[in-house]
Amino acid sequence: MKPINFKGMTAIQRLFLLRTLAIIIQLSTVLTVYFVMSLNIALLPLLAVIMVETVFHGFSILLFKKRAAGHYAIVIQLFADVIFLTVLLSLSGGATNAFVSLLLLPIVIAAVSLPLRFLTFISISAIGAYSLLLMKMPMHVMQHMDMSNHFIGMWANFLLSVIVVSFVVGAMAKVITNRERAIAKYQEEQLRSEQLLALGAASAQITHQLATPLANIQLLFDELHEDLPDNEAIVAMQHPIEQCKEQLAYFRTLATTIREEQKAPIKVDDFFAQFMDTVQLHFPTHPIEVNKPETIIAEVDSDPMLLPALLNLVQNGIRANSENQQNKLVLEAYCQENILHIKLRDFGVGIYSGLNKNLQNSLGEKLVKSESGLGMAVLLSNSTFSRLGGSLKLSNHPEQGSVAHVTLPLKNY
Repeated sequence: MKPINFKGMTAIQRLFLLRTLAIIIQLSTVLTVYFVMSLNIALLPLLAVIMVETVFHGFSILLFKKRAAGHYAIVIQLFADVIFLTVLLSLSGGATNAFVSLLLLPIVIAAVSLPLRFLTFISISAIGAYSLLLMKMPMHVMQHMDMSNHFIGMWANFLLSVIVVSFVVGAMAKVITNRERAIAKYQEEQLRSEQLLALGAASAQITHQLATPLANIQLLFDELHEDLPDNEAIVAMQHPIEQCKEQLAYFRTLATTIREEQKAPIKVDDFFAQFMDTVQLHFPTHPIEVNKPETIIAEVDSDPMLLPALLNLVQNGIRANSENQQNKLVLEAYCQENILHIKLRDFGVGIYSGLNKNLQNSLGEKLVKSESGLGMAVLLSNSTFSRLGGSLKLSNHPEQGSVAHVTLPLKNY
């Protein structure tokens, strides 16, 4: 028999499993007490309540079989459990029933599954149910052997138990949840670091392998240029070769800077001026509409990867525009609560085109395979912003295209 995987179950599924067990125990207990122990209990009313509870349980299972259950749905289910249990207790002794402490179970489930406001509602409901059972007890039972103080003490003990369960179990559940989230976040960051390390190692390997052929090409070019200085083809080769040499030298400098974690503050206005000059140099045929304050008196931490990270987003936007026969980008920048916000909008078909919905939230967090690639540029850009204390969020614009939202912490603002 395959064991039940509680860890892989949702909160509503665990609740349904516990209620199934509870219904079986309730029915077995009622039948045992009546037929085996021969105690005088209201058999038919008790069976009727269990039957109604079973019908409600079956309907709930069918309702949430293919539908996600939110907090409100779980609250309704737990509140129904409190009602059913209260009715069963009222038909079998009320507050004198030895199973009255079962009213704590919905509170425990709420403590580990629901936020504080819903936990408070279920706790108040259980306390109210116990109080109602106590108030409905016949006076002769309360007065017999002066049991009133005993039952009131039981009620106070139940109230104390509710408080302890609500605060202690709720706090423990919150700690465990936060810890699981922290572990999951750490694992995601570790996976992303491993991917970036692999990309960096591959880039360094390719760069090293290109250095020798490029040096040989440079030697051949120098010899040809001495023999045929006026040849048009040889003259045309000079600029591309110089560009390759400059890019290799830049990569070496960049790798050294990243390895030594060199950061330096830069004025926001100076950075935007540098960014716009670079965009106009690399993409002269793509106009960018800039909406930003005339002057931003602040600084941001920068390293050699910050500018290429933003250029990656511009290049992605230009590619998205070309796929949709558009030729416009909109850049919006503003400051809010010591944070610099940069929004770059394109007018393409949107970032989710051709991408599985389950992978939409993974853009920028890990390599995501799609028709246009693996999202490597976005991953590298997001890593740069995160290293500088910022973030990158991608979303579709409600009208057309997509928006890349970059945030960077401001200094001396």
